[in-house]
Amino acid sequence: MKSIFGILFTFISFNALSADPYWKQGATEDRHEIIVYRSETCGCCKGWISHLKDHNFDVKDIRVKSVNSYKQNLGVPNEAASCHTAVVNGVVIEGHVPAQDIKKLLANKGDIRLLTVPAMPSGTPGMDTPGAPKNDFKVYAISNDNNVSVYKEYSNY
Repeated sequence: MKSIFGILFTFISFNALSADPYWKQGATEDRHEIIVYRSETCGCCKGWISHLKDHNFDVKDIRVKSVNSYKQNLGVPNEAASCHTAVVNGVVIEGHVPAQDIKKLLANKGDIRLLTVPAMPSGTPGMDTPGAPKNDFKVYAISNDNNVSVYKEYSNY
């Protein structure tokens, strides 16, 4: 029984300390409603949702057994997939995309239909646990005609 409480305490403490102050930079008062589809058991998804809330997103957290059908219905290519999928103002957000990038896109959407950080790079919002390495990563944009481009690159952050 003690080990269960120890694990729960560690998990709760881990999540409470997980936000890297770097990701709080650039927060604005702009509010957007975002729907997040995530696995019921995913801890990093909870961290990313906290990151969104820190940036004044109103999050509708939809916990599901499998996110794959949502990814398929929203047109997320397999190569762009990560652990959670979200929709905000008609744009699909896949994975650990920084809130600042989402807000920048919403201010000037153009023909972009999807922003993604494929896989789950260490150091991204929600994957920024204390002591975790800050891996370089790219945020990719996918246009309405499925052209892929680099939206933003992160290194030495």
